[in-house]
Amino acid sequence: MRAIGVFTHGEPEVLQLVDLPEVHAGPGEVRVRVHAATVNPTDIAVRNGTRAEMQKADPPPYVPGMEVAGIIDELGSDVPDRLMMGDAVIGIVVPKGSHGAYREQIVLDARSVVRAPAGTTHAEAATLPMNGLTARQSLDLLTLSPGQVLAVTGAAGAYGGYVIQLAKAEGLTVIADASEQDEALVKSLGADIVVRRGDDVAARFREHFPEGVDGLADGAVLNERVIPAVRDGGAFTSVRGFLGSPQRDIRFTATLVRGYAQDWARLDRLRQQVEAGALTLRVAEVYPPERAAEAHRRLEAGGTRGRLVIGF
Repeated sequence: MRAIGVFTHGEPEVLQLVDLPEVHAGPGEVRVRVHAATVNPTDIAVRNGTRAEMQKADPPPYVPGMEVAGIIDELGSDVPDRLMMGDAVIGIVVPKGSHGAYREQIVLDARSVVRAPAGTTHAEAATLPMNGLTARQSLDLLTLSPGQVLAVTGAAGAYGGYVIQLAKAEGLTVIADASEQDEALVKSLGADIVVRRGDDVAARFREHFPEGVDGLADGAVLNERVIPAVRDGGAFTSVRGFLGSPQRDIRFTATLVRGYAQDWARLDRLRQQVEAGALTLRVAEVYPPERAAEAHRRLEAGGTRGRLVIGF
């Protein structure tokens, strides 16, 4: 079975096609014939050595990837009847050793898998599980109420776009950042107000909400630079584990999507929202496995709008 992994950390060129043994579904598990796996910033950390210490517990090759789409081709015992052989499905993957999404075949806990949104391609469907659940978790952590104001940084990205659309579905007012070329995109996703992105974006948020916003989802990982946008007693969450220093009674949380990796009900709700037109799936380009290094280089260069996908 083909996979894409690394034996030595480094630049994108260390990614290589590897042959892995066939895997089989155990109790409560399904095997997915993977047709699409997305390329995300977290995959870069698997490849470049940022997580080398954590990876030492497992032998290489280290296979990146946190979300897949494909077809169920094997069912273990005790799998709920919501999943059946031949179903087109999506799943969230927590990489460990060679167990990452960049492989033709993967076994997942049934709680990490739901049916793919109707009418979508594998590439489109693959962009939902990890990014969608990350956005969902951020909003759950912020605990805002209809009518309150949410600020979003990194709004043109996959995470930011889902945060905007989920927030609007819940009756929030959204102010978001964007470059000049991305302003129309961010508005089309539903942002009520769009300001120019940058390290001083907190000041631009405050121009519209002088007392500060009720909550902020920091997809751009600006960290301390954007905290001033939040009102006293507001809420702040970031996607890379950042927790701000205690100040002004702000509630700081870190969005760590692994905590939602087996929350099939939330993932299935996201599927339903795609089918209802509330969430937009965005694919930038699909690469064959042989060009995985090119996909990583493009992601690291920045400016990708929509997810890069590896198609098997």
